Amino acid sequence: MRVLWVCNVIPTAFAREFGMKVNWGGGWIDGIFERTKREPDLKSATGEERLIELGVCMPLSAKYAELTTQLDGVTFYGFRENMDAAERYDPQLEVRFKKILDDFSPDIVHIFGTEYPHTLAMTRAFGKPKKTLIGVQGVCSEIAKVYMADLPYVVQHAKTFRDRYRRDSLKEQQEKFRLRAQMEKEALEKTGHITGRTMFDRRATARINPDAVYHPMNETLRDTFYEGEWDIDRVRKHSIFVSQGNYPLKGLHFMLQAMPLILEKYPDAHLYVGGDSLIGNVGGALRERSKYPLALRITAYGLYLKRLIRQGHLEGHVTMLGRLNAEQMKEQYLKSHVYVCPSVLENSPNSLGEAMILGMPAIAAKVGGIPDLLTDGEEGILFPSGRYGELAEGVKAVFDERELAGLLGRRARRRAMITHNPDTNFARLLEIYRSMALQ
Repeated sequence: MRVLWVCNVIPTAFAREFGMKVNWGGGWIDGIFERTKREPDLKSATGEERLIELGVCMPLSAKYAELTTQLDGVTFYGFRENMDAAERYDPQLEVRFKKILDDFSPDIVHIFGTEYPHTLAMTRAFGKPKKTLIGVQGVCSEIAKVYMADLPYVVQHAKTFRDRYRRDSLKEQQEKFRLRAQMEKEALEKTGHITGRTMFDRRATARINPDAVYHPMNETLRDTFYEGEWDIDRVRKHSIFVSQGNYPLKGLHFMLQAMPLILEKYPDAHLYVGGDSLIGNVGGALRERSKYPLALRITAYGLYLKRLIRQGHLEGHVTMLGRLNAEQMKEQYLKSHVYVCPSVLENSPNSLGEAMILGMPAIAAKVGGIPDLLTDGEEGILFPSGRYGELAEGVKAVFDERELAGLLGRRARRRAMITHNPDTNFARLLEIYRSMALQ
């Protein structure tokens, strides 16, 4: 069985082999890729022939856009796409994909995610819905609806120098998601098979293509997170970790609004935020440097975040960590007292899975697919989207009660060990491939 993957990130193993920058996101690709590459069940009974021949398409720079090479028995193909302009469709992608399809001759094409134009381009180029599988990550059509995340009207319509120069204001960002949603819709209409993990993505994709076969399949995390366990005696007391906050959907503004309420009881509380920083080197921990001053590159949302820090007197209580690799992320989970996911929409955030599998107490907004990942009051604490007062109460409850923090963490770990079990998830993937091959 010849299976061709279409990814929106470069697998870490390939990036390291070719001296490329390792992606800080896309852990779900690394998890399944490493499992596929080393799984002994991929061998036939004689041990001489692989049951699956794997090909991987991935976006590369212009230098490698026509790349075709092999590494550890996997055939890799490059294609060129402007990932910073995901709302623009490039017909040349179809030309490149047809060449790849002719070369690899896949029995099945498995596309990871619907967020980029290459998903639509591959479904058009391949033209075989019964042999096409799309794995849902986020859902652009749903993201577009809630993108503003309850921001004040003046913030929604504000534009900084950077926003005007790049034509990338908050309203323009929302419109870009609407354009991406149109391509997502056509791509989903052109596939016969969909993988997902939550009732949220099942319902969202069924509204677009009720005839596609929906295959439930959980995600395998990066190997790093299956070792180690959170211990309350080793954490920075009253520290909070948020894994990302570089656009409104991630809800960092709710966390900043909750901080003054937390500080009333715990004046030593500190917030650590991973991912790209919109507000510069707050806290002095950033490794990245920019040649442009913050005034020229800050967004309207970044200005709002800075205002919340100023109004809440949060100087000295917030540290922006910048991009973190898997080991650095793991270090933050294990050092922090509580993990918070304040997003206004998520399907199945890997950061929540990573925190849970390490046995860390987690607080998350009750949105999207999150309620399918943990049970409120048993494996974590859920709060209504945007209700930062209830978010603050959840954080204080974890800080208040040592036993509660440990109990939530242990139950979360037990749940996540099932949800993200590599053996179970890989067996499920093979089952899906085999069922498609029989059609």
